[in-house]
Amino acid sequence: MSIHRSASRGSRALLLVPLALCALLGSAQTEPDKKPGPAPGSFTIEKFQLESGVTIPRAIVVYGTYGTLNAAKDNAVLLPSHYMAQSDGYDWLIGEGRALDPRKHFLIMTELFGNGRSSSPSNTPEPFHGPRFPVTTIRDNVEAVHRLLVEDLKVTHVRAVIGFSMGAEQAFQWAVSYPGFADRIVATSGTAKAWPHGVVRLEGQIAALTADPAFNGGDYTAPPRKGLEAYGMVWLGWLYSQEWWRRELWKTNAPGRTLEQEIENRRRTFFATSDANDLILQARTWQRHDVGTTPGFSGDVERALRSIAAPVLYMPSETDLYFPIGDARFESQFIPHVSLVPIPSLWGHPAGAGGNPIDRAFLNEQIGRFLELTTTR
Repeated sequence: MSIHRSASRGSRALLLVPLALCALLGSAQTEPDKKPGPAPGSFTIEKFQLESGVTIPRAIVVYGTYGTLNAAKDNAVLLPSHYMAQSDGYDWLIGEGRALDPRKHFLIMTELFGNGRSSSPSNTPEPFHGPRFPVTTIRDNVEAVHRLLVEDLKVTHVRAVIGFSMGAEQAFQWAVSYPGFADRIVATSGTAKAWPHGVVRLEGQIAALTADPAFNGGDYTAPPRKGLEAYGMVWLGWLYSQEWWRRELWKTNAPGRTLEQEIENRRRTFFATSDANDLILQARTWQRHDVGTTPGFSGDVERALRSIAAPVLYMPSETDLYFPIGDARFESQFIPHVSLVPIPSLWGHPAGAGGNPIDRAFLNEQIGRFLELTTTR
């Protein structure tokens, strides 16, 4: 096992750029040269059985693609989405001069169940509408995407699986469930198991949301606004590092804004357009993730990690409160071919999605070198 570490450069976080506010962190930054969105697609699975034993009559996986699959079918890269994100959630990594170039590679961005576009509590008819939608696991998502790739896109092997946050959870699961499917695995700001402290955090957020009487057990007739605001406030408290807040780094993008104004702005905008049941479904998916419970490993996460055959670039954020770096260090000791490269940033969890220009450059450099997909910057 080879483990590489990078020195901390806390001053990197002094640069701040606007974040487009997708539900988690707005990983698609505002850029002058914003590229066209990915080509959209969807894949339907009739009678899709979840590992819980529940069958969804029509399960839909929404996805997007950049580039074209070549004749040899060996230039595909899979990028599974993170919490409540859509298929443009990896634009920070895609483009000419970045780690992933659509002129060379066929990039497939898939959307998790529960994001409001793939099968979700909000868009599935009864008997699975709203709070009755069954909890889907990371493995359920991996199985559905495997079918999309093999049956619909005719992709039986990928150059890499690259994932941020819940996308990283999926990347690790791909490595365990389908050890020969990907040449390489990249995981940023995400772990192979939801460890207990993370489960508690998510439970606190769910409790804040469901305490709103308007939630009505999930059968609300209008969005439970107070609960959604409370959910967002709990989320925000964990999103950036304590040092990010102490340095008042939000002021770089909003000069003169007070802490009270920043809080109120986030209260009004965070999760404002999200469906409450969708938020809870993906939080439950996150909570239950554990590669050790993959069939054949009897709950042994260490044995599951030791089974990973592909080289892994493991990039935790040094200041992530969602997926603490200590969890990544613990897991990495069991992965046979791992490069542990922490992201030196004060940006907490968003550092793993290029939350600012320096983080974005660092990720592209490290991932590009690891994948050997680009040699220019």
